[in-house]
Amino acid sequence: MDLASHPDSNAYGRLAPRSPLVRRLLARNPSPFTFTGTGTFVVGTPGRALAVIDPGPDDPAHVRALIDALAGETVSHIVITHTHLDHSPAAPALKAATGALIVGCAPLALSDDGPRADAGFDASYAPDQVLADGDSIRGPDWTLTAVHTPGHTSNHLCFALEQEKALFTGDHVMGWSTTVVAPPDGDMADYMASLQKLLARDDAVYHPTHGEPVTEPQRFVKHLLAHRRQREAQVLRAIGEGLVTIPAMVAAMYAQVDKRLHPAAGRSVLAHLIDLERRGQVARAGETWSVR
Repeated sequence: MDLASHPDSNAYGRLAPRSPLVRRLLARNPSPFTFTGTGTFVVGTPGRALAVIDPGPDDPAHVRALIDALAGETVSHIVITHTHLDHSPAAPALKAATGALIVGCAPLALSDDGPRADAGFDASYAPDQVLADGDSIRGPDWTLTAVHTPGHTSNHLCFALEQEKALFTGDHVMGWSTTVVAPPDGDMADYMASLQKLLARDDAVYHPTHGEPVTEPQRFVKHLLAHRRQREAQVLRAIGEGLVTIPAMVAAMYAQVDKRLHPAAGRSVLAHLIDLERRGQVARAGETWSVR
């Protein structure tokens, strides 16, 4: 990732318009798993009550930039898609500064000692209101409706902005890479079902927390589904060729990927294997796998 040449390299700390009702402020936390950083979205017309989606990491510079950008504004809701550490920890500071309610996904604090490919969970997350699938919150000129999309995490929500037929997709759909699905909380079957759920919608644009807007959502979701089916086929083919452990599968399937990312890739392979095992297509014996 060449941040120096990416347009976002000059966007940190600046609340930039994305549409008549959407602005974004980018956190300076770029990484191989966050791309150029966490995008915090502000929804609503300046001068009227606003919602902030995914306030971001507990980074003093980002929190200060966000509070400064909203100076003189009214924030009614702080909306959380899921509780990874690059999404929700800034919520308490923003609430203290604005008096807004923290709403969105259910709390989830999962102990996980595996090689994570993304941030851990925010154990301090304490929402004022948990939203279920189909629940809505409203402002003077916006309505956000929760869309339950488990898979990346079990508590993941997307949020539909009805006035612009836009969907804030959190990490369920990213604008630059495929989504991490890491057991034990990440679930491949849930993730695929959630993609199918989005495919049935008629959203005009996605605003991912990481990456650029997705302007052809249905086509993009079809691509993501095809990619996961291709990975599943690769897993089955690898086992058939005698690659019966996850490290062996990863070495073959991700040969062109930086080896530092291989432990994380192994979590994705595990997610596929667990899904295949539940469907009766593979079996495991200790650390080895076989095709039924």
